[in-house]
Amino acid sequence: MNQIAPHRASVRLLDTPTGPLALLDTGVPTGPAPQAPVLLVPGYTGSKEDFAPLVDPLASLGHRVVAMDQRGQFESPGVAEPAAYTMAALAADVLSVADDLAGDAAGPVHLVGHSFGGLVARLAVITRPAAVRSLVLLGSGPAAIGGVRRTRMDALEPVLASGGLPAVHAVLELLAQADPTWLATPPRLREFLRRRFLGSHEVGLRAMGDALRTEPDRVAALAATGVPVLVAYGAADDAWPPQVQTEMARRLGAAVAVIPAAAHSPAVENPAEVVRALASFWRSHSRRSSSYGG
Repeated sequence: MNQIAPHRASVRLLDTPTGPLALLDTGVPTGPAPQAPVLLVPGYTGSKEDFAPLVDPLASLGHRVVAMDQRGQFESPGVAEPAAYTMAALAADVLSVADDLAGDAAGPVHLVGHSFGGLVARLAVITRPAAVRSLVLLGSGPAAIGGVRRTRMDALEPVLASGGLPAVHAVLELLAQADPTWLATPPRLREFLRRRFLGSHEVGLRAMGDALRTEPDRVAALAATGVPVLVAYGAADDAWPPQVQTEMARRLGAAVAVIPAAAHSPAVENPAEVVRALASFWRSHSRRSSSYGG
């Protein structure tokens, strides 16, 4: 499965106080017992399509499923103002989408954030815990990214400054030639990924990259909200190491789901296991809420 997997969602633009945001939206469920809506937030250089393989399986469980492009990503227009891409501004965008979905009879959203999107989703929860009923951190960490990915971002910064997005994409394409997985990627998917990357807003890419490399540890603040959290990650995650994410879960008192046969993008690498982990977590939370009359 991959970002161009077929699904039942349609693209729509949501007007927000700071401009439109592009969404994949399955619409309000028509079944007799709709479940809480699900809001999916992508990572750095990602887009709503990173969740394409999850859309239909989650919708079949009775959820309205919405995946968003963050500001400046792919089909969400960006602006040439770095302040539009601060963590606080991006978290406000997430809350705008959550508010749009709150009119559903099923109430507040289950929020899922992948990688950098997890850091943004976390701040949205800290800012307004009542807007969500649960949070899933998917391949996300307690603070700024490090390791090989941080080193690569640092190395590409002067390339972005001198040649813009096309120059960065050319370097990434060159580096990908050493990856057998990339070489086996279907041409149609390669073209989508190229178009998506070049469709990003350069100011947004730079500002989000700065935020990803400077985000402080907000684990204690998230724990203090009392919002139920699931920490899920691929068994071979190469962004935040699995042991770092496990320790974060311990500090949060959160459940943990290790996704087998997956690295940093479990939603496309092993979507069936991700859906299983999300559904189990949400069922468990619903039972606890019912038991305590919440």
